[in-house]
Amino acid sequence: MAMIPPSPPKSALGRHRLLSPNASVRVSPLCLGGMSKPFGFGTNWGMGLGECTKEMAYELLDTFYYLDGNFVDTANTYQGSQSEEWIGDWMKDRGRHNEMIIATKYAMTPMAGKSVNQSNYGGTGNKCMHISIEASLKAMNTDYIDIYYVHAWDYASSILELMQSLNALVIHGKVLYLGISDAPAWFVTKANAYARHHGLRTFSVYQGRYSAQQRDMEREIIPMAREEGMAILAFGVLVNGYFKTLGSEGAGARRIPPTILIGREQQVSQVLDNVAKRHNVPLTSVTLAYAMQKTPYFYPIIGGRKVEHLKANIEALKLRLTPEDVAEIETGYNFDIGFTHNFINTAHHMIEGPQHVTILHDLGYFDYVAPPCCD
Repeated sequence: MAMIPPSPPKSALGRHRLLSPNASVRVSPLCLGGMSKPFGFGTNWGMGLGECTKEMAYELLDTFYYLDGNFVDTANTYQGSQSEEWIGDWMKDRGRHNEMIIATKYAMTPMAGKSVNQSNYGGTGNKCMHISIEASLKAMNTDYIDIYYVHAWDYASSILELMQSLNALVIHGKVLYLGISDAPAWFVTKANAYARHHGLRTFSVYQGRYSAQQRDMEREIIPMAREEGMAILAFGVLVNGYFKTLGSEGAGARRIPPTILIGREQQVSQVLDNVAKRHNVPLTSVTLAYAMQKTPYFYPIIGGRKVEHLKANIEALKLRLTPEDVAEIETGYNFDIGFTHNFINTAHHMIEGPQHVTILHDLGYFDYVAPPCCD
């Protein structure tokens, strides 16, 4: 029987990938964020920081889908659950639910500012999980969620309670895959070990903050994700629009809360701009390409309010940086890889195998398997 080939992709976004070694669902290489600070899909959090109307959100989602994107990230707390609601409305109005991969989160209260006793609307306990999953399913007009994150471990719920409760959601078909965000590497490793030992579903995805100006995840999180077979979803890759060349700061950047900025944006921007000019591409393309080459199964979360920005971010998927480009970008600031990496690797970078362990260099000359490629 003759097979009908699929239609060619409309953009590089249409070349989908396996989410992670432990999650065989196919996703677009960029994830559209329902909470791209300081905006997000919704108007509840205007507060002078800007807002994204429902019409703007629909336009972004329509464009993302038209260009073959299928991966969307949100959380029950974003815009007081309005982000989830609008994404759910869009999927219902367009009839696209089964084509999309939707990730949402629980642990932070969506009830801030409301006259309710909030004791169990936040945290990672079973009560909050039960309330949150039911509310998210209702908000998004669905009976299952593709990826369900622990938004942040509260250091209160035990691994036993957390992993048993999450696994129950998988068993009952309410959740397909599990993720965790903003948690220490040791906790994720321990939780996954418990899950494997007891025949439970492990975490398949980690979400955290990463960019050319904030590389902290290289110390423990990225090596942990590789060993655990987990994907990395990164927010803040574009520093919420603050990566600008000197003198080109825009109105959007000025609205960014000072807590998001860390003081080295301009110096890193200058190095990124040098590489961008060499490739004749926008600075944002270099920023995204740099992050994506760092490790396999790496997905930047992109957002904003303008379709032209979304399309420009998608163009970044065509860029391939050279090792020299990467080395130049990493001169943008003095990143300290920290102990124990800098103790057993005098090159002071992330250890990717025995080839980077200094004490072995005195033993002879060895050929090692190359680290995985990120193309």
